[in-house]
This record gives sequence, C-alpha cells and structure tokens, in this order.
Amino acid sequence: MEIRHATLADCAEATGALVAIDVLRAFTTAAFAFAAGAERIVLAGEIDEAFRLREALPEALIMGEKNGLRVPGFDFGNSPSELRGLDLSGHTLIQRTSAGTQGLVRAQKAGPLLAAGLCNARATVEYLASHVRGGVTLVATGVLPGEDGDEDIACAELIAASLRGRALELPPLLERVRVSTWGRNFTDAAHPEFPLADLELALQVDRFTFAMPVHREGDQLVMRAERI
Repeated sequence: MEIRHATLADCAEATGALVAIDVLRAFTTAAFAFAAGAERIVLAGEIDEAFRLREALPEALIMGEKNGLRVPGFDFGNSPSELRGLDLSGHTLIQRTSAGTQGLVRAQKAGPLLAAGLCNARATVEYLASHVRGGVTLVATGVLPGEDGDEDIACAELIAASLRGRALELPPLLERVRVSTWGRNFTDAAHPEFPLADLELALQVDRFTFAMPVHREGDQLVMRAERI
C-alpha cells in the first residue's frame, strides 16, 4: 500500500483514502465519546457551523475547542477525561476542533475517510487493510505554525509501520508525544486547563478496538465507531 503524508496545509489536495490523526486531543476525545455510548459524531469546521448543526439536531451535544479551550455554549471541551464515566448512549455529538476536524472537513477530494489517535491505531490499520485498495494519506493535523505536531507525526509513523508489517518501539514514540510542543502543555503546572489525565489517556495505545470511519451523509460529515 502506498503511504503518503500530509498536514492541514496540503490535505485538501489529497485523493483516495485519508486518515486524519489528532492524538491531543480531538480523536482521542471522539473515541472516548464512542466508548461512552455515543451513536455518531457530526463534524464541524467552524464554531458557528457547530451551533447551526445543533439547531438542526436539537438533541445533539457539542464538544470541542478553540485554541485548546472549551467554547462558551459547548456542552463539553476537547477532553477525554471529561467524558469518562458518562453515559452518552444513543446520543449524537457535534465536534469542532482547531486541528483534528479541520483535517476531515478540508479533505473534500479524499475518501474513504477515517479519524485516528494512538488509542485506536491498530483498529485503524486493520480497517485500512480490509477496506482500502491502493494508497492512503496520513494527515498529521497538529502540525501548525509554532507547533511541531510530533504527537501526530509519531502516530502516523506507527500506523505506517504497521501497514508495512513492521513494529516500532513504543516507549520512545510515546516520549515524543509527551515532549511535543502541544504535549508539554499537559505536564506544565502553569496550564491547569490542560489536565495531565488527558495526556495519559491519549498515550494508551490500542485501548479501543474500533476504527472511526467518516462518511458524507448529505451535507454532513458523520463519524461512527466500527468495531474490528
């Protein structure tokens, strides 16, 4: 399988299968939402779009962030630890984030689409192996001005190695996540808005055995969990 790499800067040009990767924290949070019973997650690129979607889906809950912080009026932030212990059975969620959801919203030429983090990397690989013929583009969505995005690059490297039948040593890979530009926020006492628990949950490789394919349903991008 041909494996290509991209960032938010060029993912709009990608064709064929595409995996948007956001370890800290969008797609880790999405995975914990599905683990809590959520039925589907509708993706939004902009904040006002998220609120418009809730008008159309009045029972839906909005989760996400701007600049890492919960948006006023959203039901949840972009925090997997916030969702632990909740019962979201049957709920529709709307998710808008500054990196992860952007990688899917912008990829208008690509398909099929998946969302991934370390927490479901193996399931993502198995989904690709069984559903995709040809190449795949792995989008490290956290590569942004002033942010190295190495948490997502590391995850992309893990997925790529697995697709090629190779194994990577996890300890150095997880250390890269911890010391990435964004990862350091979670170990800095000056940033209590970024709980250490979120980092620790994001580092739990293959905690979940479901992939998160994203389908175009009318004018909406809808993510669901598909157990592998």
